[in-house]
Amino acid sequence: MNKNELVSAVAEKAGLTKADAASAVDAVFETVQAELKNGGDVRLAGFGAFTVGRREASKGRNPSTGAEVDIPARNVPKFTAGKGLKDACNS
Repeated sequence: MNKNELVSAVAEKAGLTKADAASAVDAVFETVQAELKNGGDVRLAGFGAFTVGRREASKGRNPSTGAEVDIPARNVPKFTAGKGLKDACNS
């Protein structure tokens, strides 16, 4: 399912116009992104949690030349599925 299909499904289930559903979906994505950017997390009971993890600096290798490359430290988004979502996928 891509974003357009998600918007259509939300519009149909919630009885909204596609424009209203698109605004709602965009607002959810922007809110989650802003919260993660500020170092917070988003926990949705029964669905899952969006968090930010820290990946430390490391050394890697360029596969074509074999030269060693420094990989800088960075923050990475993570999603952990909640019990309700796991159960829905396995029923």
